[in-house]
Amino acid sequence: MDEEVVATLKMLLIGESGVGKSSLLLRFTDGTFDTEIGSTIGVDFKVKAMKIEANNVKLAIWDTAGQERFRTLTPSYYRGAQGVILVYDVTRRETFVRLENWLNELDTYSTKHGVVKMLVGNKIDKQNHEVDRNEGLRFARKHSMLFIEASAKTCDGVECAFEEVVEKIIQTPGLWQAENVKGVILSDDASSPGGACSGYCSLL
Repeated sequence: MDEEVVATLKMLLIGESGVGKSSLLLRFTDGTFDTEIGSTIGVDFKVKAMKIEANNVKLAIWDTAGQERFRTLTPSYYRGAQGVILVYDVTRRETFVRLENWLNELDTYSTKHGVVKMLVGNKIDKQNHEVDRNEGLRFARKHSMLFIEASAKTCDGVECAFEEVVEKIIQTPGLWQAENVKGVILSDDASSPGGACSGYCSLL
């Protein structure tokens, strides 16, 4: 018999085109990395089951195109999301500078109060970084976000980014209890990251 799923959660990946959103999603859901992956056309969608603090949850993860011509999809994309992963490319400063625009869009269209936000500096495997870790951390603290640097190519930080968002959502019942009425098990220390993530995540 399948174990009972206590919650189905909607998560989003947002950020400029080419920052690696689709690669992060593919690495997390399928454990693969495709060097030839193209830009997302419209919206992609994947489902993944996880076990967090003895709770079985199902993630519906939405990946959208970063190009302006797909912005008509925006309102429906954000509706009902409980967690958002905001991605920039550490080798392209312009993708970091435009984070404010993405946060403004999230504030405009989000229908949930207190959405859990994670900032991910992707492509740390590459040389010639234009945004250092401390700068990303300062931005995340300013906007009350979780923060991690990651590489979809090497897998560094990828699992942690998604797991920490899910943990925070589960620890905030108001985000999902109206849609999911099953009981959950919370850890004694809600502020401590999961074991596999402790070397990577900065919790704010």
